[in-house]
Amino acid sequence: MTMNRTYNNKQSNSVSFFTGLEVENTPALGLSTLFVVGTHPIDKINENLKTNIDHIFFGANHSFEISTAESAAAWEIMIDHFVNSDRLITLDFDISLVDFVLETGWCEKNNFIPLISAKIPYVEQLGYNAVLKIDDVDFDRSNPGVWCHHLRGLQSIGAFTPWRAYRKDHAL
Repeated sequence: MTMNRTYNNKQSNSVSFFTGLEVENTPALGLSTLFVVGTHPIDKINENLKTNIDHIFFGANHSFEISTAESAAAWEIMIDHFVNSDRLITLDFDISLVDFVLETGWCEKNNFIPLISAKIPYVEQLGYNAVLKIDDVDFDRSNPGVWCHHLRGLQSIGAFTPWRAYRKDHAL
């Protein structure tokens, strides 16, 4: 389900493209970015790309969803085209879709940024002792072990992006 948001120049839930600087703490932080909501034909994306755009952010507004073979194919066609360009490419996807993303081969590209979204509502209410465990799907299946991080340690000021930072984006 895509998220509702407000843009600097309009409030709309039907925006497909918007531009702005990348504000999240990724390798693309601070870059001029075209944000793409949902899937679109390659020529439509190219129409919205400007020469000053260094980064394309796919799956904006929580729009990366794979519900059918057709939707999977649409995402693959679109991202395959752009991941072979000189621009940095981010895909914001839910943690449940890691297997799909790995199978596409995108992670093998140096310009691809997998932005894995682990939704944790009310994170501050979980308390000081809350721990995030990066686990495996089964014992000794695909990872060498597990990683446990205290949530408070992950919530550093350098990693935090307040909601107000997103309000500078411009809908196209």
